[in-house]
Amino acid sequence: MAKIIVAGGAGFIGSHLCDFLITKGEDVVAIDNLVTGNKNNIAHLMDNKKFSFIEQDISKEFSVAFEVKQIYNLASPASPVDYQEKPLETLDAGSLGVRNLLAIAKEKNASLLFASTSEVYGNPLEHPQKETYWGNVNPVGPRSCYDEAKRFGEAYCVSFRKMNNSNVKIARIFNTYGPRMRGNDGRVVPNFINQALAGESITVYGKGDQTRSFCYVDDMVTGLYSLMNSPEKGPVNIGNPVETTILELAQKIISLTKSKSKISFKGLPVDDPERRLPDISLAREKLAWVPKISLENGLKKTIDFFK
Repeated sequence: MAKIIVAGGAGFIGSHLCDFLITKGEDVVAIDNLVTGNKNNIAHLMDNKKFSFIEQDISKEFSVAFEVKQIYNLASPASPVDYQEKPLETLDAGSLGVRNLLAIAKEKNASLLFASTSEVYGNPLEHPQKETYWGNVNPVGPRSCYDEAKRFGEAYCVSFRKMNNSNVKIARIFNTYGPRMRGNDGRVVPNFINQALAGESITVYGKGDQTRSFCYVDDMVTGLYSLMNSPEKGPVNIGNPVETTILELAQKIISLTKSKSKISFKGLPVDDPERRLPDISLAREKLAWVPKISLENGLKKTIDFFK
């Protein structure tokens, strides 16, 4: 039986995707170099006959001996803490890693889905962001190693698809949260939850009026699966079209945790996007996909995990 590869399969979203695919009866191979992924995320799958794990850096050339029908490429550092500590590894993942997985897809006649990011829109001048928007990215700023790696990865996928008539798809993932996020990965949801549970001041940068759209991981996984198994090739925005300010998020987490934490304000980081909101018209129309889990319900599940 041909297998499905999940590159980055020991990571946050990747491990949830592995779970989902196995419930669909698929044979799944997770590939991860464990730089930001964690074997604990897939420990519950290790005895499952439909699951296997390969420790491998996708930016180094490698081959697989089994038949492959699909490849999900989620392999990259994804949080500001990680990609700013590992900028060269991040750039390699978005270039050499993309090339290597595309080569395997071509050899095995497999479909490939590249997990890009809303960061390709930078600090957007268009709101909400449609897939046709080219973005407003600082190519030499502190976030550039991640933003430009993903932009290059998209360009490589499009060129490869054109030259080889390959079934290559691009998803632009917006802020995703849920269980298995690392508590110290620097992203806003685990930061706020850990501070609230500890009764510490919740750190909000700027005035907290910058916005994000938060998509629960189960919704994200079904969005990626829907794209992979549709005729659509993308790019397609996969995210929650509900805009939330960072201050609102902090207040909601304080309420849900019944914390006595206060909010403290600090200076806004360089190139921090002011607004971020996906236009998911394409996903609605072509994939019949919309997120189903509300921010409140998703946060409750995530808080329970961090407790």
